[in-house]
Amino acid sequence: MHLIDTHCHLNHPPLCDDTDGVLERAAVVGVTRIVVPAYDAPCWEDLSRLATRPGVAMALGLHPWLAHDLPGQVARLDGPLFDGGDGLTAATLDPETALDRLLHHLAARATALRPVGIGEIGLDTKISASGLPQQLPLLERQLALAADLDLPVILHCRGAFEEMLTALQRHGGRLRGVMHAFSRGPELAERLVAAGLHIALGGAATRGRAQQVRRAVQTVPLDRLLLETDAPAIGLENVAPEQTEPRHVHDVARAVAALRSEKLETIAAATTANAMALFGLPGNAAR
Repeated sequence: MHLIDTHCHLNHPPLCDDTDGVLERAAVVGVTRIVVPAYDAPCWEDLSRLATRPGVAMALGLHPWLAHDLPGQVARLDGPLFDGGDGLTAATLDPETALDRLLHHLAARATALRPVGIGEIGLDTKISASGLPQQLPLLERQLALAADLDLPVILHCRGAFEEMLTALQRHGGRLRGVMHAFSRGPELAERLVAAGLHIALGGAATRGRAQQVRRAVQTVPLDRLLLETDAPAIGLENVAPEQTEPRHVHDVARAVAALRSEKLETIAAATTANAMALFGLPGNAAR
């Protein structure tokens, strides 16, 4: 039996403090591949090194939490005193110019490093630093890049699903991808699937009190299900976030199988096949 963790921040502590151990413990329970999405621009090179490990794949992108700090992201890539030939520095960049420069970098890295997706990208109304007017241009440009490069998107969304669906619809069916860490009900899941997305289930599916997502687990088509941990950001029932590792995908799979009244092997086989097809992972699922 093989399983895939389609969303794990393997480059973040405490996971990065024991990468070999994390991968070994995952392999013991059959987690044979891990997709590691980017959060900010500086981590792109770190992920490219991680992706040289067997079974590890990366996605590149810019998280919506960074939408208020695009000049700062440029500074971290180019240095605070860069001169692109126009005399501009990070301190004098306006957000639009900074976004142009970041997308230029992202397109170049995506072409050179061959990630399996563009992500983690999205919208989030639950934070105060960046509002939707700042986040939407960042999302739109990354969606367009994913469509142009024919790469799937890994989407983060809190409190802005209508805006997210509208943004996806603007690309007229050219996009595919996954709504990660899904914790809402079956009605929204159905709309996301209709928009061409997979639904990634994580720790929420293991919680007895998470009734909305547990109902959704029972209705999402089997060929659109993925599994993830979002380690070390999200915990499981009786597992704290900082203790979560890719090996816990096995626990998520077991919870999903129980909710759907299906065999664990059925869920493992389907979600692994789905992840490999969506992200274009080569060969078989074994390390």
